[in-house]
Amino acid sequence: MNIAFVFPGQGSQSVGMLDVWASHPEIEGLIKDADDALGEALSVLIHKGPAEDLASTINTQPAMLLAGVCAWRAWKSAGGPQARIMAGHSLGEYAALVAAGALKLGDALRLVRLRAQAMQEAVPIGTGSMAAILGLDDEAVIETCAATRLTSGLVVEAVNFNAPSQVVIAGHRDAVAQACEALKARGAKRALPLPVSAPFHSSLLKPAGERLAVALERCQLETPEIPVIHNVDVRTHNDTQAIKHALVAQAYHPVRWVETVMAMRDAGVDTVIEMGPGKVLAGLVSRIDKQIRVMSVYDPSTLEQALAALGQARAS
Repeated sequence: MNIAFVFPGQGSQSVGMLDVWASHPEIEGLIKDADDALGEALSVLIHKGPAEDLASTINTQPAMLLAGVCAWRAWKSAGGPQARIMAGHSLGEYAALVAAGALKLGDALRLVRLRAQAMQEAVPIGTGSMAAILGLDDEAVIETCAATRLTSGLVVEAVNFNAPSQVVIAGHRDAVAQACEALKARGAKRALPLPVSAPFHSSLLKPAGERLAVALERCQLETPEIPVIHNVDVRTHNDTQAIKHALVAQAYHPVRWVETVMAMRDAGVDTVIEMGPGKVLAGLVSRIDKQIRVMSVYDPSTLEQALAALGQARAS
């Protein structure tokens, strides 16, 4: 049995999402460390809300990072088996690097807070947008975005390759709207605008990557104890400078999630466990390869269920 841990990005956050670990002494310490690292009571916002403040990018990114690390730490504390490989979707890549021993939690929290601020400030609110395109192959989406960019003179690009026939596009708001109409005319089943505040992972976010690069140069990284597949190049890196470059490029390049899961499969992974709130990545993995067993760990109940399932698997 070969296990991969994956960590979700933005979108699965909810008020009270860490309350499930309230009686876990190790996690209580992690939450305190997070507050200390940021110099503010992030834990109070996660616990009490309001939801609209938690949904703000500058709060969502550190909150989801912390939630993913908490689930992983609970797994580790319970004696769960170690992963052979790790990955994270967008923001989740930072949680994967913490779990792999490459980044300290406090450093990661400060980095993603700066990352969120830089992303939000790179494109004025209302200028950019994103949309999920369902029911078309990747090449058709890429071609249509390129054609729209040519005719409009604005940026629109495929930025998240999440699952077969499920691609997210991003760029200037008008270009995204035009591309959505063209994609529906080309046969897309749906083109759904996403409730986000910036065109994440598009080339419009390059200024955010440049700000992140400066912060990363001041940050101490270690060689990962467990390989982490990076979104931007679908590769693992032992060299810390290469990891920094991958994190910088990730801010304004596509998330290649389908290829990431396929790389896990090719490495022999047969079980993927999503660490953190929700089941989004587990669902995407199932769509990419139905032969991979998927589980989600986001509270004590799902933790026990996953441990029991793996225990049965080891005994069979």
